[in-house]
Amino acid sequence: MNKNTVFKFSEEDIIKNLKKIDGWFLKEDLTSISKTFIFKDFKVAFSWMTSISIEAEKLNHHPEWSNVYNKVEVNLSTHDVLGLSKKDFLMAIYMDQEFMRMK
Repeated sequence: MNKNTVFKFSEEDIIKNLKKIDGWFLKEDLTSISKTFIFKDFKVAFSWMTSISIEAEKLNHHPEWSNVYNKVEVNLSTHDVLGLSKKDFLMAIYMDQEFMRMK
């Protein structure tokens, strides 16, 4: 087995990991988590997205997101497993940390 193999989280794993992140919403079918981030202005929002993109490349895990002025809506899911995995929660934690840093 490849050390980079990603496993789909069970409902129990999802609930356990959801408790570690604040303000994220779980889709009813347990396939994704989402959150909206509000920044001071477009410049800060876009700077945050740039910092997240660098981490996303390192993790090889790219968020679905949209940006309108100071608002960034994020949806995380692991398409390889058609659900949630450790990568989604690692990315959520990183996004929250970067958001607090740039506030």
